[in-house]
Amino acid sequence: MKKAVVVLSGGLDSTTCMSVAKHEGYALYPITFRYGQRHQREVEQAGEIAAYYESADHRIVDLAFFKQLGSSALTDSSIDVPDTGADQGIPVTYVPGRNMIFLSLAAAYAEVIGADAIYTGVSSVDYSGYPDCRPEFIQSMNQTINRATKAGVRGHTLSIKTPLMHLTKGETIRLGSALDAPYQLTTSCYNGGEQACGVCDSCRLRIKGFKEAGQIDPIPYRIPIQWND
Repeated sequence: MKKAVVVLSGGLDSTTCMSVAKHEGYALYPITFRYGQRHQREVEQAGEIAAYYESADHRIVDLAFFKQLGSSALTDSSIDVPDTGADQGIPVTYVPGRNMIFLSLAAAYAEVIGADAIYTGVSSVDYSGYPDCRPEFIQSMNQTINRATKAGVRGHTLSIKTPLMHLTKGETIRLGSALDAPYQLTTSCYNGGEQACGVCDSCRLRIKGFKEAGQIDPIPYRIPIQWND
């Protein structure tokens, strides 16, 4: 069976990618990064999602260097997570180099296990303005990976797949729901509580998506959400 490495954060988008990869006939090899984020809930949920899909293997990689760097509200506790909606431009929740490093490590893993694809849940439609979620970044990274690996230069092309790149959050949720993605196991909140805060940028995008999809989010929120407004 063909193999795929899935960058699995424990969130809605990466879980949708897991459902797409499974539907497309891949054996699943998720990889999750512990990069000094504010909370461990997303790593814990990634483990539950990997178990749900009976993944062939689930690697958790420690990248403490991100916390040492700071400069992001997701890794530096001295920077507040904004709760006033999406920032203009690149927000303080941007983590420098995150997707570039994640995909590099995913490519190394993929080369070792002989995978054909890497799935990542980046989107250029409903997103927070991160530069490493754009199509031009993925295209460039795909070329770099195939030029920098033994597999690539020997003709075993590795493909970075981004099935959500041109989908709204609502379209993403409809896709995942059709493929029985376990959204009840996912977490998106930047603050990482058992109940999502409902006000951070990530929560706002998620809530907006479920409303657009005409569905009720199965995870609990700290604040009341009107799903039919």
